[in-house]
Amino acid sequence: MPNTYSSIRRNVRLDFAHEVFFTRDSFVPENSTLSDLLKNKQADKRTKVLVYLDEGLLDGNPNLQDLVSTYFKAHSKNLNLVCPPAFVRGGEEAKNEWGLVESIWSDLNQYGMCRHSYILVVGGGAALDLVGFAASTAHRGVRLVRLPTTTLSQGDGGVGVKNGINFFGKKNWVGSFTVPDAVINDFSFLRTLPDKQKRAGFVEAVKVALIRDRAFFEWIEERADELARFTPHAMEQLIRRSAALHLDHIAGSGDPFERGSARPLDFGHWIAHKLEPMSEFRVGHGDAVAVGLAADVLYCARVGLLKKQAAERVIALLQALGFEIYHPLLHAQNKNGKSTILEGLEEFREHLGGQLTITLIQALGQGVEVHQMDGEEVLQSIDDLRTRSLAHSQT
Repeated sequence: MPNTYSSIRRNVRLDFAHEVFFTRDSFVPENSTLSDLLKNKQADKRTKVLVYLDEGLLDGNPNLQDLVSTYFKAHSKNLNLVCPPAFVRGGEEAKNEWGLVESIWSDLNQYGMCRHSYILVVGGGAALDLVGFAASTAHRGVRLVRLPTTTLSQGDGGVGVKNGINFFGKKNWVGSFTVPDAVINDFSFLRTLPDKQKRAGFVEAVKVALIRDRAFFEWIEERADELARFTPHAMEQLIRRSAALHLDHIAGSGDPFERGSARPLDFGHWIAHKLEPMSEFRVGHGDAVAVGLAADVLYCARVGLLKKQAAERVIALLQALGFEIYHPLLHAQNKNGKSTILEGLEEFREHLGGQLTITLIQALGQGVEVHQMDGEEVLQSIDDLRTRSLAHSQT
C-alpha cells in the first residue's frame, strides 16, 4: 500500500512592537521614561521588577545601585522592586559560564517572577545577552527591558532581538530570539566609558552603512575627526542612525528570527566570530569586527566585486576612527599547518544552519550575498592587512 498522510495547516501571524527610547539620566526620579514603561495598566496593581546591573559599570558609576534603589522607591506606588539591584558579570567571558544563567533562574524562582513581571538589565552587550537569555527561557519568557550602556550595544546588539551565551568554545552557540519589551538608550552612560569602548560601536555603524546606506557612510566619513575625539553630539547622532537602520532591517527584512541563511547584519563577522575565541576574548567584539570588515572589503576588491577606490575609503575610515585593521592571530595555523582563521567559514556555515551565505558589498551602501569564498584570496587579503597596518603604524 502507498504511504498516505493527512495534515492540518494554519499560518500563525505575530505582530511585535519593537521600540527604542532615547534619554539621559534614566534613574533621576523626575525622569518617567522607565516608570511609564513598567507601570501596570491595571491601576490597582504594582509591577514586580528585578534589576540586574553590569558590574563593569561601577568603575564610572559607583553610586549606581543606590540611584536605582532610590528611583524605584520614588515610584513605589506603581513599581515593586523585589530586591536590591543585583550585579551580574559583564564582558564576553561571562557568557562562557552556564552557572550564571542558573543563578538568574534561581533569582526569578525565589522572588516569584512571572510572565507579567519585568526584568531590567543595565549594561553592555554581554550582560544583555546573558540576562536576556535567562529571561527568555524562564517561564518561556519573562518580560525584559534592556538599558544598554555602550556605543556597541546602543547602536547594534542591544537594539536587536538576539540573546545568547557561548558553548563548546563557540560564540552564541546557545541562544534565543526574543523581541524585548523596550530598549532605553541612555546617553549619559556613554560619558564614563573608556575610549576603547566608546569607539567600539562606531564599527557597527560603518557596517550597517556599508550594506544599507551610502549617505550614512559618507556622513561618518565627514565626521570621522569628531568621532575620533568622541564629541558627544556626533556620537549620539551616529548611535541614533545606526539603531534606526538595525531596526529597519529587523522589522523589514522578512526574516527577523533568521530562519534562512542570509544575515546581512553579520557583514564582517565571520572573521570576528573566529578571532574573538582564538584570542580567548581578549580582542573585543568591536575591534574584531573592524578587522573582519577590513579583510572582507579588501577581498571584495581583489575578486572584482568592489572598486578599489571604495575599498580604500573603507580602510581609511576605519583607521581614522582609531581601529586596528590587523591582528597577528589572523596568520595562526592549526596542527595541520593550515590557516585557523579560514576554519571560521565552516563554523559560520554551521552557525547559519545550512548553506554558507556571506554578505559582502558591491558598492558603498549596497550589500550582496555570496555562497563561497576563495580561501587563497582571503589569505592574500589578510597579508595585505598586515602590510597596511605596519605602514600605518610607521606614519
